[in-house]
Amino acid sequence: MYDISDLDDFEEKSKTQVKRELHALQDLGERLTTFKSDVLDRLPLTDALRKALADAPKHTANIARKRHLQYIGKLMRDQDIEGILALVDQLDASTRQYNERFHALERWRDRLIAGNDETLEAFVTEYPDTDRQQLRSLIRHAQHEAARNKPPAASRKIFKYIRGLDETQRGLR
Repeated sequence: MYDISDLDDFEEKSKTQVKRELHALQDLGERLTTFKSDVLDRLPLTDALRKALADAPKHTANIARKRHLQYIGKLMRDQDIEGILALVDQLDASTRQYNERFHALERWRDRLIAGNDETLEAFVTEYPDTDRQQLRSLIRHAQHEAARNKPPAASRKIFKYIRGLDETQRGLR
């Protein structure tokens, strides 16, 4: 007769679960084929996978592309998936993490334009590489544009500058 403790030790994955995991790796590999080479250089990938990702655009026929994506999925089994996913989630605009970071940067921009020196000091505390003079100049221009109902060109420049600081701080640049 079987004992319940014997069943706890027996936790193999079902064939369906294994297939799901392999398809997930293949889908992640397909997402990696859309990234530029400078982004791929920051990922912890093996040389064989880097070469396969570089060769992916060469396969234009449907069946050849499918076969190559399966090969990439096979190579993905030997990778640090958690490390890859952490960076991909920060870079992929369709992820929740990217959107949260994007909205946080928008809030910083709005607070800086509407705020005072205390807001600027709080921002500099969080992002120590900030060029205060450049940021103050951009804020002043954005405030003048808002007062004159002009298009928010300086506001866009502030966001671009803040996003650059954030990406540098996170190691994405």
